[in-house]
Amino acid sequence: MPFLRPILFTLLLAGLVRAEDGYRLWLRYDRIEDNALRSAYTAATATIELATPSGQDSPTIASARQELADGLGGLLGVAPQISLIAAPAPAALARNTEGYTVRREGNRLRLAAGGDTGLLYGVFALLRAIQQRTPVERLELTSAPRIARRLLNHWDNLNRTIERGYAGFSLWEWPVLPDYVSPRYRDYARACASIGLNGTVLTNVNADALILTPDWLRKVAAIAGALRPYGVRVYLTARFSAPLEIGGLKTADPLDPAVVAWWRKKIADVYAAIPDFGGLLVKANSEGQPGPQTYGRTHADGANLLAEAVAPHGGIVLWRAFVYEAHRKEDRIKQAYTEFKPLDGTFRDNVVVQIKNGPFDFQPREPFHPLFGGLRETSVALEVQITQEYLGQGSHVAFLAPLWREVLSADTFARGPGTTVAQIIEGKATGRRLTAIAGVANTGTDRNWTGHPLAQANWYAFGRLAWDPTLDSATIAREWVGQTFGPAPAVATTLVPLLLESHETVVNYTGPLGLTGIFAKDHHYGPEPWLAEGRPDWTSVYYHRADRQGVGFDRTATGSDALAQYSPEWARLWGDPATCPENLLLWFHRLPWDHRLRSGDTLWDGICRHSQAGVDTVRRWQREWEGLRGAIDEERHAHVRSLLVIQERDARWWRDACLLYFQTFSRKPLPAGVEPPEHDLAYYQAIKLRWMPGNPAGK
Repeated sequence: MPFLRPILFTLLLAGLVRAEDGYRLWLRYDRIEDNALRSAYTAATATIELATPSGQDSPTIASARQELADGLGGLLGVAPQISLIAAPAPAALARNTEGYTVRREGNRLRLAAGGDTGLLYGVFALLRAIQQRTPVERLELTSAPRIARRLLNHWDNLNRTIERGYAGFSLWEWPVLPDYVSPRYRDYARACASIGLNGTVLTNVNADALILTPDWLRKVAAIAGALRPYGVRVYLTARFSAPLEIGGLKTADPLDPAVVAWWRKKIADVYAAIPDFGGLLVKANSEGQPGPQTYGRTHADGANLLAEAVAPHGGIVLWRAFVYEAHRKEDRIKQAYTEFKPLDGTFRDNVVVQIKNGPFDFQPREPFHPLFGGLRETSVALEVQITQEYLGQGSHVAFLAPLWREVLSADTFARGPGTTVAQIIEGKATGRRLTAIAGVANTGTDRNWTGHPLAQANWYAFGRLAWDPTLDSATIAREWVGQTFGPAPAVATTLVPLLLESHETVVNYTGPLGLTGIFAKDHHYGPEPWLAEGRPDWTSVYYHRADRQGVGFDRTATGSDALAQYSPEWARLWGDPATCPENLLLWFHRLPWDHRLRSGDTLWDGICRHSQAGVDTVRRWQREWEGLRGAIDEERHAHVRSLLVIQERDARWWRDACLLYFQTFSRKPLPAGVEPPEHDLAYYQAIKLRWMPGNPAGK
């Protein structure tokens, strides 16, 4: 009947509005159903004072007010009375304007901070505590960030493709900027601010010089304006050869006076467009990118050129230590230390050397990078990869907080025992005031932001660890699950343990016992341990070195001696197969197939059993996830259920392809309990994937 059509349309529209597509991330302010608890929170938050030293309103204060009204209005059904007052910063936060306190004062709840952004962070902390159903008497919070610059690095290209992006296209809608500023930028900034992130690098480290031209800077300025009310500053990547490509010069030599003058003028233009611009991120003399070595200069010469240009404006330069060259015979993982260690102490104070968590390239398992202990007179930043380039990309569950905690808690012994990576990047162990941490972003235009619904946990975990590197993985997982899926105990009981074991599970089927670098060429999605063609350090055989005698890379004194780049304590521990942790065994040692593991298994049997364990664990997850049907909305439940089917299939692919290949050398049967491969080796070697996400070249 015609008169029913509007009603049916309304019902359909209501259903679409209610659909849980993941867009809200962990900022889900759904009504608390427990009447007693809701009443207690309502009473505790009825009157809220926002206190800053100035007591003046601002766009950031307006954002804090709006978040309080929306958050408490959604959770409690009642918006609070909010007032803004002038009050000195709490004594504990006098030197940190981003810190906050939340405490009861009479019949009011006071949120106090030394600056507007700190107040916004306090608002998000209060809402997080209520989402977690924290008892009312414990709503007294004090916290401040341990690291000054907490950045997302977007590997987004100007054509809106994303290198190593698995969640759609770039968020930055360059063709319509600056005239149209997507409201999604505000939601992105809210999400970043809610976990304490205060900066974002908009563009790929494989940089395009066009981003520094006037038309593009106007686009960048429009994005910066949308992010600014949430305390998120914009950074850009700089192409070192920009003076030639967009400046009309004949050289980019960092010591050439014309080049120096060009960069000073260009940076002044950037700050004229974006007064609170954060600084530049640079990848130089690596993987074909131009750099100062092209002109016989050092990384310090290049970094200092740019640092001098941004210094008058309060900017910084983040100079990546990810460098290696094909023509060098030195073990690839040694090259960054070899190049940067002699330059220690020669970088300007506003330069940060940005170091990947491990010395290779975001592999599922690596030791921490030796440069964290080697650079003692230089500000250093930790760079981790939130996007899962080598960890199943957009299809596999891999919660990365445990991996990052391994690195952060690693003892470098740089200034005696207890000098952890976390203490170094915080400046606690070095006394350096310029501190930074960076995560390669996993966000895109997919409605749920991160492709895989559970990959949101990695964006969240990075922010929480950037704020406080001492947080434990289980606490972060519980926070994220509670905010993202609600307080149902069954969900946390199932999902938190699943997340905590997920990284090690992916390691089991992609690189057990320290095997590394056995990924398919270019797109890095599946296995290709037989890859032997092309430049050696881009092949799999370079890293595993399997033959009839054994497998693994000898990095002890009898091999490449990469161990010499670490402290003597680590060299002794890792240098002996009897004491080396078995999850790094083949990273540091070349061992025979019959080598006995601590379990009593041979090395061959151990590789096989780890691979099978990875498959078995994913199958168990499928059963556990199915048990959450009804406890999680059907939209997200169905999405994850489908992705677990893919992950189980891929885990079998990894197991079968790798074991068949390595079996051609070991000549040993599969041990009991390890399933036989479904196909022969030729079948797996014939698999060729094209146009995989995150690989714009399509190879």
